[in-house]
Amino acid sequence: MSSTIYILNGPNLNLLGKREPEIYGHDTLADVETSCAAVGTALGLSVKLLQSNHEGELVDWIHEARAQAAGIIINPAAYSHTSVAILDALNTFEGPVLEVHISNIHKREAFRHHSYVSARAEGVIAGFGVEGYALAVRRMGTLLG
Repeated sequence: MSSTIYILNGPNLNLLGKREPEIYGHDTLADVETSCAAVGTALGLSVKLLQSNHEGELVDWIHEARAQAAGIIINPAAYSHTSVAILDALNTFEGPVLEVHISNIHKREAFRHHSYVSARAEGVIAGFGVEGYALAVRRMGTLLG
């Protein structure tokens, strides 16, 4: 079995560190990738971090992960609240799925309180800032044994 974890990021996360730092902080997606790679290496896992503003591209990467990855960590961003397509794609993936949100979506606007992805995820990490990604990699290591 692959020891690769896909870390998928949805729309606007390419602006991490620049967009609404009072909510999302000052770390960039490159910082997240560095942190996750270090945690993954310590656990004998490799990480492949990808980001897209396009729903279909995220779906394609989930399909790719079916053959290439042992697990998926996903921050679907705004697609959390709207994308049945991403949920359906995740339902085709046989390994564990963890959902990450930088902010605590349950303390924000009411429309953010529901996530379609949560119906598939083994766990949800929200409100821990970008540290939530490293926590998810650690948890994925446990789930993959």
